[in-house]
Amino acid sequence: MKLDILHAVNEERAARRAVVIVTDVDTGAQRLVKAADAGKDSLAELIGKRLRMAKSGMEETAQGRVFLTVHVPSPRLVITGAVHISQALAPIGQLLGYDVTIVDPRTAFASVERFPDVKVIAEWPDVALPPLNVDHYTAFVALTHDPKIDDPALLHALKRDCFYIGALGSRKTHAKRVTRLKEAGLSDADMARIRAPIGLPIGAVSPAEIAVAIMGEITQALRTKGGAAEKSEAA
Repeated sequence: MKLDILHAVNEERAARRAVVIVTDVDTGAQRLVKAADAGKDSLAELIGKRLRMAKSGMEETAQGRVFLTVHVPSPRLVITGAVHISQALAPIGQLLGYDVTIVDPRTAFASVERFPDVKVIAEWPDVALPPLNVDHYTAFVALTHDPKIDDPALLHALKRDCFYIGALGSRKTHAKRVTRLKEAGLSDADMARIRAPIGLPIGAVSPAEIAVAIMGEITQALRTKGGAAEKSEAA
């Protein structure tokens, strides 16, 4: 790998931006494609597929075989609310490779005893979230049902371009949430980014089933066409 390409890759990785190195198998020639430019590339469809998969591999093109080396940031999962659903959601997220953080100012809930293997921050969102550097490769979930916690957390997430934002609650509860957030200055487009009711419609009832539905929807947002990788390309 040429030194200039290596430096560019390291720079993109440090900034948590996806990047792909395209190597011509026959000639060994290499070029770097940043996620933000992938949609305009001659191999846009193949690069988009590999970004969604977050997996390197060989591809056949009209110009010959190329190897696409993919560098995608590790996904994060930030959960506001140290509730029963979180106790199931956190380990599922970790199993799928997410760096999980739980934020809840209620110390009776946000304890090491309830979440022994998860980073837990017992602070209000306006204190806890800014240092986390929430970004495009972050899935954000609000589960407390408490507007004093969920609303400022959602405001922060909407400003940080998270690839997934979901909030627990019925349609009636969410309608009230939308009214409050609009009064705080957010737009209809902002509101459309919040998945509510949260999770895939699989008829989930128990906290564990709801956690599965949420993680399924997060996976869908990350991996399917039009999801996280392609939105990053357009950013």
